[in-house]
Amino acid sequence: MSAVNPIARISVLSTGAVAIRPEHVGPTWKNTYVWLFTSRRWTDPRPINVYVIEHRDGLVLFDTGQDRASVTDPDYFPGGLTGTVYSRLARFEIAPAQTLSAGLARLGHRIDDVSTAVISHLHQDHIGGLPQLGGAEIVVSQAEWKSLNAPLPEARGLMRSHIDLAGLRWNRVRPEGLADPTLAPFTVGHDLFGDGSLVLLPTPGHTPGSLSLLVRQPGHPALLMVGDLTYDDRLLAEGKLPGIGDRRQMRTAIGQVNELRRRLPGLVVLPAHDPGAAARLADAMRSSSSNT
Repeated sequence: MSAVNPIARISVLSTGAVAIRPEHVGPTWKNTYVWLFTSRRWTDPRPINVYVIEHRDGLVLFDTGQDRASVTDPDYFPGGLTGTVYSRLARFEIAPAQTLSAGLARLGHRIDDVSTAVISHLHQDHIGGLPQLGGAEIVVSQAEWKSLNAPLPEARGLMRSHIDLAGLRWNRVRPEGLADPTLAPFTVGHDLFGDGSLVLLPTPGHTPGSLSLLVRQPGHPALLMVGDLTYDDRLLAEGKLPGIGDRRQMRTAIGQVNELRRRLPGLVVLPAHDPGAAARLADAMRSSSSNT
């Protein structure tokens, strides 16, 4: 990594709030479909976070949030049994001022300023901004894109009609060897700009091709944006799994993240729906400012 910091600012904005089942957050011993159809409780509303990175090579998003059309368009979600599953998984609240473009405007950016959008995975609450991002490169893992083409994508939470849109520039990345021992136990990933500041790490489990983004700046604590690998950093630190995903893969990915945390003291983990993530990011940026 260069000693010159290529990142000017890192921010978080929320494109609304989502309530999910406590078993979804985990941990739970119940089968997914058992708790999905029997649970009567909802969590308090949780954020739908988009992370915004002002890099010298362009404005970068990690995830794009939830589309407000999901609460205004009665045909946004599939119908039938699949639609029932969606309705039992999550409840959304998205105000007009909580769109991606409105959030970026509050940070002083236009939607057209976005040069790169990294998608942690292709579930609806991470791809909602895609219709507005025709001018950006959209980065997703090849494994995640492949899963879109497997049978019954909607039943697995992948709504092709909101993903595979005309005019988008997709960059489907594959893991490459990382010649950086400081990233152990991760040995493969994708260096977004080739300067070591933004490195995509494979963390499958929630979905087959889920990605996390490691953000490194000289003199600042490292940040790890993990999508839905967890919904609560405390549970991740304890090695506890959320209620949806491939348990074997999630256990491996969570173990790798916790080992990286051990090797990078002060690493700040930022999930997409953790109510404490925005405050942890603010604390990390504030402590960095006070030390420079």
